Amino acid sequence: MADQKKYQKLSPHKLKRWMEGKKSFYLIDTLLDDHFQNVHLPGAVNACVFQVIFMDQIQKMIQDKSLSIVVYGSSSRSMDAVCAAEKLFDHGYKDVHVLEGGLSAWRELKLPLEGKSIGIPDDPEILLSLENGSYRVNTEQSTIMWWGRNSNTTHYGKVRIAEGELTVSDANITGDIIIDMDSISNINLEGNELQPVLISHLKSDDFFLTRLFPKAEFTITHAKPVEKPYLSIPNYHVSGSLKIRGVSAEQDFMATIARTPEKGLTAEAHFDIDRTRWGVIYGSARFFEHLGMHLVYDVISFQVRLIAV
Repeated sequence: MADQKKYQKLSPHKLKRWMEGKKSFYLIDTLLDDHFQNVHLPGAVNACVFQVIFMDQIQKMIQDKSLSIVVYGSSSRSMDAVCAAEKLFDHGYKDVHVLEGGLSAWRELKLPLEGKSIGIPDDPEILLSLENGSYRVNTEQSTIMWWGRNSNTTHYGKVRIAEGELTVSDANITGDIIIDMDSISNINLEGNELQPVLISHLKSDDFFLTRLFPKAEFTITHAKPVEKPYLSIPNYHVSGSLKIRGVSAEQDFMATIARTPEKGLTAEAHFDIDRTRWGVIYGSARFFEHLGMHLVYDVISFQVRLIAV
């Protein structure tokens, strides 16, 4: 009932009668400008609801807030037109209508359309679909961030990816990522004389023993999409083996994978590991007593972003 107070629903057939009857109203396409150029309803003007300047555009276009406005979006499942209508109502526009089913319903009824590509079916761009093939990790654009903590502070920094390759086969992903542990760096102590002390400690035998084990490795044994791999949520379950200090242990996590415009892929993951599983026990109360200021939490957090081409 709250929505009914903010806007009225308008069927495609009734909108068509409004057009034929020369009724005075504004017809607003709420989608991206590129999409609007490809296909839109006759007489529509574009104001993308995803842009911060959406209401500025509307207010420049329509000063009289009593005039009739019809907004439409992609389809019945997409909230674009509803969000636009609610914004219009909240800014004082009195007579706001939402086209039921949006552009999709209008197209299904074979009603008139305009634009450069009206005959090309819409891809709603909501679910991930990957092309089979091998993807090489771009080590310059890819990043790994780490966070380590104790009861007093949080340290964080980066570590480089040395090389990596992924293979996609029927949506399943396998691959291998090599991490340059000798590149470990710290950010939060930038400019502090303790920064090189911390980095040296992390490379020492207390932690990652980079003198003997300069590389870590994550082998993806399999990564499979969730039932509905939406582009904006963790859409892949990744399973593999992480090797640190020569010790291998299984590690699973969720990742959000998407395609790039260049037909590559990006992968973003955030997860924790228990460092003691790899023999990194320094400062752990599970292995030492009377640690005092040397106590270090067992969990290390990672944020990984891969760009692969």
